Amino acid sequence: MTGDRPHRRRNPLTGRWVLVSPQRMGRPWQGDEGAVAGPAAVRHDRSCYLCAGNTRASGAVNPDYRGVHVFDNDFPALLADDYPVLIADDADWSADDPLFGAQSAAGVNRVICFSADHGLTMAQMTAAQVCAVIDCWCDQTAALGQHHANVQIFENKGAMMGCSNPHPHGQVWATAHVPDEIAEEDRRQLDYRARHAGPMLLDLASREAGGARVVVETADWLAIVPWWASWPFETLLLPRFAVQRMPQLTMGQRDSLAAALGGLLRGYDRLFGASFPYSMGWHGAPFIAADASHWQLHAHFYPPLLRSASVRKFMVGYEMLAEAQRDLTPERAADMLRAASVAAG
Repeated sequence: MTGDRPHRRRNPLTGRWVLVSPQRMGRPWQGDEGAVAGPAAVRHDRSCYLCAGNTRASGAVNPDYRGVHVFDNDFPALLADDYPVLIADDADWSADDPLFGAQSAAGVNRVICFSADHGLTMAQMTAAQVCAVIDCWCDQTAALGQHHANVQIFENKGAMMGCSNPHPHGQVWATAHVPDEIAEEDRRQLDYRARHAGPMLLDLASREAGGARVVVETADWLAIVPWWASWPFETLLLPRFAVQRMPQLTMGQRDSLAAALGGLLRGYDRLFGASFPYSMGWHGAPFIAADASHWQLHAHFYPPLLRSASVRKFMVGYEMLAEAQRDLTPERAADMLRAASVAAG
């Protein structure tokens, strides 16, 4: 097999395959082009529901915050933790029904404003400001993990990713159940540990270090375009030490994470000279696991841009009905991102 011929690559975290077609890189594009919106030009927007001191859609008034600010989502996807009782008492609902299986879903949804500055993205933050966000991620995960099976930290950045408000922010969803993606990663990491003795992603970090798919590399962290990447500039952020959940990170490891994260995000913005849109999120061991030693904390970044700031990748057709497909090889994508990260400083 040669890298310039069509081939498939397997994602060991999910078992899914991606079709890589590098010979299509010269394909002309006459489809939709949507411009990426830049960061807001103002530090405070009186019409923004997330800015300090403003009134939200619910009628609640934000405090005059200056750093990271967290509040319960006014329009949560999940309801209070006593909700499972309502479904458990309903004889018409059953998880065992072969066609109409159902389970209760309960949890907490919160919004994390990264700063009071309406136009300050994480890529533009100082290391200290990024550290404050990381500390918040760790604190929220620790607190919510005491009462929930899983805590999902994520950010949707940019209108292209469906972000409903341009003020830089993320979310945390804590659930009584373990979501599908986490459950599948749990099963596959556990199986890998049984077969190979070590954690899958710690082995991956060791094998990828210094290689062609590395974007940012520090003593503690590694950002790579994974071998199995489905999105053109998808990345995986990995610790180079054993750690299962965010609250376990030491202060020094959080500082080094801020440096690695800043380098990656500045590289994204530098690549096409635009505020790079993406969905990102952290995966850590579920809190119901008796033994989580097979787990490694990691973050996924899924940006939609394909060949410029106005041309994005659409997962449609074959990709919706069969399997993911990409033209740009992960190695070439990593080379481009690595150069952009170095240039961005």
